[in-house]
Amino acid sequence: MAADTLIHDMELPFQLYDVLDTESLCEHETFAEHSRETFDAVIETANKMATNLFLPHNHIADKQEPTFDGKKVSMIDDVKVAFDAFREAGFIAGRYKFEDGGMQLPETVMTAVSGYFMAANPSSTAYPFLTAAAINVISHFASDELKAQFMPKMLTGDFTGTMALTEPHAGSSLADIKTTAVKQADGTYRVKGSKIYISGGEHELSDNIVHLVLAKVPGGPAGVKGISLFVVPKYRLDVQGNPADRNDVQLAGLLHKLGYRGTTSTALTFGENDDCHGYLVGEEHFGLRYMFMMMNEARIGVGFGAAMIGYRGYQYSLDFAKDRTQGRVAPHTKPEDPAAPIIQHGDVKRMLLAQKAYTEGGIALCLYGSNLIDRINTCGDVKTKEGLQELLDLLTPVLKAWPSEYGPKANDLGIQVLGGSGYTREYYSEQFWRDNRLNPIHEGTNGIQALDLSFRKLWQKNGLGLTILQQEIQRDMAKITTPEAAALAKKLGVYLAKLHELLTHVASALQSDKQMTLSANAQALMNAFATIVVSWIWIRQASVAEPKIATSDSDSAANFYRGKVQAAKYFIDWELPSIERDLQVLHSNNDVCASMQTDWF
Repeated sequence: MAADTLIHDMELPFQLYDVLDTESLCEHETFAEHSRETFDAVIETANKMATNLFLPHNHIADKQEPTFDGKKVSMIDDVKVAFDAFREAGFIAGRYKFEDGGMQLPETVMTAVSGYFMAANPSSTAYPFLTAAAINVISHFASDELKAQFMPKMLTGDFTGTMALTEPHAGSSLADIKTTAVKQADGTYRVKGSKIYISGGEHELSDNIVHLVLAKVPGGPAGVKGISLFVVPKYRLDVQGNPADRNDVQLAGLLHKLGYRGTTSTALTFGENDDCHGYLVGEEHFGLRYMFMMMNEARIGVGFGAAMIGYRGYQYSLDFAKDRTQGRVAPHTKPEDPAAPIIQHGDVKRMLLAQKAYTEGGIALCLYGSNLIDRINTCGDVKTKEGLQELLDLLTPVLKAWPSEYGPKANDLGIQVLGGSGYTREYYSEQFWRDNRLNPIHEGTNGIQALDLSFRKLWQKNGLGLTILQQEIQRDMAKITTPEAAALAKKLGVYLAKLHELLTHVASALQSDKQMTLSANAQALMNAFATIVVSWIWIRQASVAEPKIATSDSDSAANFYRGKVQAAKYFIDWELPSIERDLQVLHSNNDVCASMQTDWF
C-alpha cells in the first residue's frame, strides 16, 4: 500500500459485499434506486476527498490547534476547506431521504464512507459527524416546527450541531446535572448552567451552532427522570429562519487535549445574562431517553472511529516495518549478510498481526452493527424486527467499548514497531495513539459500557438479544465449508459453552448479595463476552475468505484472503484463550477489587 492509501483497496468491498451482502439491500424499496455501482461511487468520492482534503492537514492541525482570543475561535484554513467540501458533497445528509435533500444511503454504506475520513483526520471529521448525530435526534423527537427551523440548514451544513451533556461537577453522572430550564409564557425556556468537554462547541465553520442541551425543569422528578432536552442555538432565528440575535451562550474557554486537537473542546456557559433561549425537544422529562438514542448510534461511530485510527496506525507501522532494515534473520546471520527488513523478525510479525486482528476485527464488528440497523429498518416482520433490535441493543456496549479498548492498543503496538522513531513527533505513530486515547473515555466510558452490558443489556426482554445472537452464530457456523474456518469454529464452540455456563452463574449472582462484586468485575464480563463476539466476527471473515484463496485471479488478492485467515487464526489462538482469567474471576465471585478499602491505596 502507498503511504497515502487510507484503506486497503480490497478491505471495504470484502466487508460490504462478500461478508455482509450489502448489495441485497437494493432489493428493498427504500434503497431501490441504488446499486453496487452507486455505493462504490459514493465510497470512491469519500476516498478521494479524505485523501486530498482531510489527510494533508491532520498533523498540521495537531500542531496548530484552535485558539481563542476572548472573542472568536480561530483555526487553520484547511479545516474550513475540508468541512465545506464534505457538506457540499452531501455527506452530512447521506442517510436521509431524497425528499429531505439526502442520498437515502444504507447505514452500512455511510459507516464505510466515514472510515476514510476517520482514518485521514478524525479531528476535522468530528464537526460534520457531530452535526449528523444532532440531526438524528431532532428528526426523531422534535416538533415539526423545530424540524422545519433547524433540520434543513443542518443537513446542508450551514448549521452545525453538538450535544451538551457533561457538567464540571457531574461528569458521567447525568442524574446530578444542575443546568435548569424555566418555561416562559411563549412556550420557550430560559436555560441556565454550565457544560464542559463540548466537542465542536464553538468555531467559525458554520453560520450557527445548534446545541442539544440536557437540563432540568424546576419541579420535575429527581435524578435522571427529571432531565429534559432542549435545542439551544448560538444565534436565535428570525422569521425567515436565518441567524439573528446572539443567544446567551458564551464560550468560557477551550480545553487543551492530549489528542484530537483539531476539534475544539469547549467549556460553555448558558444564561449568564438570563437570556438563553431554549426550545423543548419532545416532552419534558424525557430528555435522557432522546439523547440516548443519539448516543447509542454515536457509540457505534466511536467504536468504528477507534478501529479506523488503529487501522491507520497499523498501516503506518506496516509500511515502516517493510522499509526499515535492522539485524539479520536465520539462516542469513553472518556479519557480511545484508540487514533484514524488520518485518521478517518474529516479534515484529506478532505485533503487526495483533494490530491487524484488533483493527480489522473492529472494522468488521462495527460494520456488522451498522448492517443490523439496515436490517431493522428494512424488516417487515414485527417479531423479527424486535429480535434484531434487541441484538443491536445487546451489542451496542461492545460496539463502542471493544474497538475503543483495542484500537489504542493497536496504536501502542504501532509505536513499538517503530522503536525509538515511534516515540518521536517526527513520525506520526504517537499522534495516532493520542487521538485514539479519547475513544475509551467519551460517549460513556468503557467502564460504564461494561456496567450497561452486565446489569441491563444481557438480560433485557428475558435475554432475547442473547437468543438472537446465538441464532446468528449458529447460522454462520452452519455455512462453513472449509477446513481452517471449521477448525476455528470448533475452538470457538468450547468458549460458547463456557459463556453459557458463565451467564447462568452471573444471573444467579445478580439475585444474591454479590452485586457489588459483579459491579467491580464488570470489565471482566465485558472482556469475556466481547472477545467471544469478536472471535465469531473473525470466523465470519475467515469462512468467506478461505474459499476465495484458490479462486483468486492474482497473487495480491490471494494474499489478502490468506491474511484474513491468518488474522482469524491469531485471534482465536492468541486472544480468545486470554479470557480464561476473566472466566475464573467471575465464576469465583472474586472480590479483590470490590473489597479494597479507600485507606489501603
